[in-house]
Amino acid sequence: MTLKESFKPMVIFFSLMNLLTIFQVIINEILQELINTREVASFIDNMIVWMEEEEEHDKVVKEVVKRLAENDLYVKLGKYK
Repeated sequence: MTLKESFKPMVIFFSLMNLLTIFQVIINEILQELINTREVASFIDNMIVWMEEEEEHDKVVKEVVKRLAENDLYVKLGKYK
């Protein structure tokens, strides 16, 4: 089972170039430990969580959502698979 979500900044940074690159850097910083342990992969506005056991998967998903919420980002639940 995997998680594939869309995340979008709540504020558009109008004067910045390469907004997607900057957003990717922000997501990488927020999820750094999870990415380093290969529990999560991040591709701009998509997150993939892969775990063998469902209980561990749910724990990682909750941690991802918690970290995003702490940084004023939100998840579109309609895109959850």
